[in-house]
Amino acid sequence: MSNFVSVTRDNSVAVVAIDNPPVNALSFHVRQPLFEALTALRDDASVTAIVLACAGRTFVAGADITEFGKPVQQPELRAIVALLETIAKPTVAAIHGTALGGGLELALGCHFRVADQAARLGLPEVKLGLLPGGGGTVRLPRLVGAAKALGMIVSGTPISADEAKAAGLVDAVFEEDLLTGAIRFASEMVADGRPFPPVRDRNERLAETDLSAFDAKAAELARKARGLEAPLACAQAVRNAITLPFDEALAAERQLFLKLVAGDQSRAQRHLFFAEREAAKIQGKDVTRRKIARVGIIGAGTMGGGIAMAFANGGFPVTLLETGEEALQRGLAMIEKNYAVSVGRGSLTEEARQQRLGLFKGSTDYADLADCDLVIEAVFEDMAVKKVVFGKLDAVARPGAILATNTSYLDVDEIAASTSRPQDVLGMHFFSPANVMKLLEIVRADRTAPDALATVAELARRIGKVPVVVGVCHGFVGNRMLSARGTENEALLLEGATPGQVDKAFTDFGWPMGPFQMGDLAGLDIGWRNRKARGQTAVIADTLCGQGRFGQKTGRGWYRYESGSREPAPDPEVKELIRAKAAELGIARREIGADEIIERTLYPLVNEGARILEEGIAVRASDIDVVWANGYGFPIGKGGPMFWAGLEGAAKIVERLEHWHRLTGRVIFEPAPMLRRFAETGSWEGAGG
Repeated sequence: MSNFVSVTRDNSVAVVAIDNPPVNALSFHVRQPLFEALTALRDDASVTAIVLACAGRTFVAGADITEFGKPVQQPELRAIVALLETIAKPTVAAIHGTALGGGLELALGCHFRVADQAARLGLPEVKLGLLPGGGGTVRLPRLVGAAKALGMIVSGTPISADEAKAAGLVDAVFEEDLLTGAIRFASEMVADGRPFPPVRDRNERLAETDLSAFDAKAAELARKARGLEAPLACAQAVRNAITLPFDEALAAERQLFLKLVAGDQSRAQRHLFFAEREAAKIQGKDVTRRKIARVGIIGAGTMGGGIAMAFANGGFPVTLLETGEEALQRGLAMIEKNYAVSVGRGSLTEEARQQRLGLFKGSTDYADLADCDLVIEAVFEDMAVKKVVFGKLDAVARPGAILATNTSYLDVDEIAASTSRPQDVLGMHFFSPANVMKLLEIVRADRTAPDALATVAELARRIGKVPVVVGVCHGFVGNRMLSARGTENEALLLEGATPGQVDKAFTDFGWPMGPFQMGDLAGLDIGWRNRKARGQTAVIADTLCGQGRFGQKTGRGWYRYESGSREPAPDPEVKELIRAKAAELGIARREIGADEIIERTLYPLVNEGARILEEGIAVRASDIDVVWANGYGFPIGKGGPMFWAGLEGAAKIVERLEHWHRLTGRVIFEPAPMLRRFAETGSWEGAGG
């Protein structure tokens, strides 16, 4: 047929194979010959059944999202699925690897679906700010029931072949060769002679639906959506499958899809999808990677233990080093407890827990790090302490081992200079909890070797992290911008806002929580310690810390936490402290609205991002967006701070920054030259980024 679609025969069973590496995306150059092949086979009387399969490592893993937002070239996916449903002979989708998005919708057009043991199936369009646009919201509920379909579509999380079989999505799971099993299955369906209606005509599962229970579940999911449109549209589309005739539900799905694909939220989420892939690309991609077989972690505290778990979860043997036996055993016990919680939650099997625990080797002797290919230091955030650690490490680490620091702020060049091998030193800034959070800032020091950088970037993906390469400056990308975002927090309070008002402006914007609630969660003593180390002060926060109010862990911080609760309650003592400090400083308090809060916090965030780009600390504006979406909770529906600046209007941001700069004289409000150029050109690249 073509280079991308071929047809072979096994007696009277035709096998249509898609071959469009790397993931068999349903691009136009696949859809056209596929449509032609299926049409010919439908009309070929010598063919009694059709198996739809894929070459390579996976079944169709989705549509070609580079085509989204462009004029549709026919035949589109919906036409191919509709064609499949006109074929009056058994059609069988043979699924290996992943059947995702348009790939699963294609399979739903077949009468039957079979899979190998390792296959995974799902409709992840919601993660791109979309809903399935090829009939997935209307056909999937007919096979698995409305409630199961709702959960799959709104979460976007794929399910295993066995779960798909139990739910009714897959008809058979084979341990043998998949294609052999699929051809035999198709032949059996022909011999069986029973009717095999297309999925569109199977209404039994829909008839079982308890609509009130469905609506309650949909409402619960809506509460968790935090302003995202796609999950709500997904829920509505699945509800339409229950309440409307098939063709009407299908038409309604299409209208919802077209509205979403044209909207800012989906544009933002698709931007982040591509941005993550761009961020993983680094110069020197053709350099030979160093072999990483064993990883060493220095420090078994919360951060070190989390990093160790991240590598064990990725299958790497880990040597965990502490200064003393008591601290080591405490760290190992916490790791064991964390895995036990996962088993209790059902997210990990007992067998997997034992396998992971078996990868850990505890030690108090630096010499035990000699066989490690990568060693990550995760000790106290103090330059003198880190230099001592790297001095010891320099003496025992094998030649060519990569030495990494998990510092959040400190100068990686200075740390590297304390060793005899600066070319092997870089930063690996994990985010807490390190075994959960996806972001990894990889800090490129002046003398870091390209192969070390490339090795760690690839390794990050292997352990499920989203890597972003950044340069050396205080706080790198994320924490430097976080500092700019928080500079006005106390000024806002002194001038008239409350912690609750500021936090509400943030959550209304789409953040999971505001800066004051986040401070209480992390512990106010952390910022206090950092300020003292840098000779800085914070009028209100330092007073709170001096009173032993460190946040949730002490039951009091910016908020009060009653009887061990994690729910923040306004604290009259904090309100009075703010009033007293304002009076002491001669600051007249006034009403402060949400718009002003955003202007004085998020506009400086964007402005600092522009400075970071200008200095070359970040290579691309989109890298900054990846950092903030994956590490700091920036709303994904707004695409990260630099993308959002375009939605908000860079000229407006510049004008308001100038306003606040005139009013306060503070440097964070002075618009960066690159931000001004962005306002003129409409592109960070055009601005020089």
